[in-house]
Parts: sequence; structure tokens; C-alpha cells
Amino acid sequence: MAETITITDNRTGESIEIPLVDGTVDAKAWRDLLPGIWFDDPSFSATSGADSAITFLDGGAGLLRYRGYPIEQLAGSTSFLEVAHLLVRGELPNGPQLKAWKSEISEAAPIHENFHKRILEGFRDDAHAMGVLVSSIAAMSTFWPDSKNIEDPDQRRCEIVRLIAKMPTVAASAYRRSEGLPYVLPDPDLDYTSNFLAMMFKTGEAPYVVDPILHDAMDMLFVLHADHEQNCSTTTARVVGSAHADPYVTVSAAASALYGPRHGGANEAVLRMLTEIGEYGNVDAFMDGVKAGDQKLMGFGHRVYKNYDPRARIVKDTAHRVFDVTGTNPLLDIALKLEEVALADPYFIDRKLYPNVDFYSGLIYQSMGFPVEMFTVLFTIGRTPGWLAHWDEMLTQNSRIARPRQRYTGPADRDVPTIDER
Repeated sequence: MAETITITDNRTGESIEIPLVDGTVDAKAWRDLLPGIWFDDPSFSATSGADSAITFLDGGAGLLRYRGYPIEQLAGSTSFLEVAHLLVRGELPNGPQLKAWKSEISEAAPIHENFHKRILEGFRDDAHAMGVLVSSIAAMSTFWPDSKNIEDPDQRRCEIVRLIAKMPTVAASAYRRSEGLPYVLPDPDLDYTSNFLAMMFKTGEAPYVVDPILHDAMDMLFVLHADHEQNCSTTTARVVGSAHADPYVTVSAAASALYGPRHGGANEAVLRMLTEIGEYGNVDAFMDGVKAGDQKLMGFGHRVYKNYDPRARIVKDTAHRVFDVTGTNPLLDIALKLEEVALADPYFIDRKLYPNVDFYSGLIYQSMGFPVEMFTVLFTIGRTPGWLAHWDEMLTQNSRIARPRQRYTGPADRDVPTIDER
């Protein structure tokens, strides 16, 4: 028998029975019984705004799956481009499909020479790389005006390939511009992640050799960040996309949301916190300060996860492999001590403050040579397939333009006074 709930309007005595479907109730049935009465849910934390087949997340159980596949299996056995294909095309590619997909991405990776000259060179020398990236993504809309034909599935497919392919190129170019270094063009002989690292760090004419452990760590971090259900930036992509904006300004808007320190900037905040703690011996005093409300513990807890973030376990193991190559990051001991204290202290256990994916990822990025300002840029590269998958899915659903309601709390009706009466 189907599960239902019954809602009664006590003002009129009218009742309506609404079925429960996949943990949701139909808002239309509510609206029909109670016209003009809205849920007051400012952060949409109790509101389902989308039907999606892309990512399943169970925060209580600590589960994350892309199209049904557990994140632990994907991170351990697939490349980022395989996962990107899974997200935007619906299935993991077989051998020939992967070869064709890699070829499509490689061919679309270069950016127009005028893009370097007219767009990137227009920013201040000290411009934050994320600000440059957000603006540059939007600017790409002017290079491919056909992208506005969003109702054509083939056109959407073309733009999805372009954005996934060009994101590392623009990101690396933004970094090198800020460092006063010459741009490095994509190398068709390199895979996606090696290509990005080469465009970031190559010097001189000699081929850039990537340590396989660092390559795998970078690729795996892209996989872990590829999608995360209806988070702030993904919701932004769906809202902007619902206005039928082209994919470039849609992804730029999503990246703008990611730019905020409450979202993509969290791993940067973790690194700054560890640096401020300074020494292993200061951890206990710092944690006492957290409990007293005098300090903020960054990288612990999550809006959705009420258990250990499954991505955090993978990143922690990866961090040790990276440090075997780069040398131990002096902040690692502080991080491990923070985790040890938090997982043993009832104060943090009761509040379900477990390490999240941001807690160790910043240490890996720093040890690989990325400046702090690039951390959110790296997140953007990884998350791009997820944003595009949601954008494309939304357009196939004939969704309406996003238009939430509000609870008005301003003045009641009043007359405009003359300027002398004000």
C-alpha cells in the first residue's frame, strides 16, 4: 500500500491525502488545498527543487554515488575523464568510447589566441585566479554564440565537450598570467590531468614529466569533486540554466557560487587555520578555544553528511602517498592531531563534526606546488562535468524557470510623503 500523509486546514476543515514518493510530497497538492500559503525554507534545506538521476547522497549513512556507482569504487578504479563521461553521457565508457571521448576533449582543449590577448591580458597583475576564471568562462560565451541554441541536444553536447576540455587550459593560463610566465599550450600527446599539470608548471622546452603518484592524486581529487548533488553551486547552475542562459554564463554563475568561502573556499580556510595553529603542541588549546566559541574549526562537519564524509577517507589515504613523493607537509601532524582529538571528544562527536573532503585536500594541493589562490580553481575543474550534467538534465525535463516564493516582512501599505514631510 502506498504511503501517504493527510493535511487538514483547521480554518475550513478541508483535508487532502498526499502520497509520499521517494521521500517527497507533491507541492502542487499542498498549493491546491492552501493557496497563497508557502513553506518558509530560506536555504531550501527541506525543499526538493529537482528530479535528478545523476548523484545519490545519503548524509546519515555517509554514502555518495555517481549514477549508482559508489565513490570509493570510482575513485579507486576510474579516471576523471571516465567519470566525466559517466556524468554527462549517463554511463561509463567502454574502450572505444573512452578513446573517442579523450580525442574529443583533446581536440577542444586549446583556446583562441585572441582569448589570451584580449581577455586574460585585460586583468590586473594581482587579480585572483578564481576571479579571472569566473570572468573568462563567461567571456567564452561571446566566442561561441551558437551555444545559445540550448534546445538542440547536439549543440549542448558540443558545448559540454568544449567546457570540460578548455577549463584546465583557462585555469592554467590564469595562473601563469598572474605569475608573469608564458602560456603553455595543450599537448595532444598528454592525458587530461598530465596536460593540466604541464600547462601549470612546465618550464623551458624539455617535456614535462609528471610523477605518477602526483598525477593519480590530482586525477582522483577531480573525481571526488565531480558532483555532489544539489549543493549551492549546482543549484545555481540549474537556476540560471532554467532561464535558458547559455552554458558558459551558466557555468560561470556556478563557479561564482563556488568562489564563496562557505563552499569551494573551505580547503583554503583549513590551510589558513592549520598555519595559525602553528605547532603540534598548540592543538589542545585551540580545540578548547573551539569548544568555548573563541575559535572556528574548519574542515569538520558538513551541511549534508552527519557521518564521516566518504571522500575524506580517500583523501586522507592519498595525502600520505603524496607526501612520500613531495616530503611531509609540516602541517600534516597538526591536522592528524586535530582529527584525533575531534574523534575522541564527546563535544565534537555529539555534534557530528567529522572531517570532510576539504580537511586534507588543501594539504595535498600545497604540497604539489599549488598556491592557495588556486585551490578553488582546482575544485572548479573537477566540478564542471557535474554542473553540465545537471544543466543538460534540467533542459531535457522541460523545467519551468526557477521562481521561489518569499515571506514578506517589510512595511504595510503606506503613502509616499512629500519631500518636506520626510
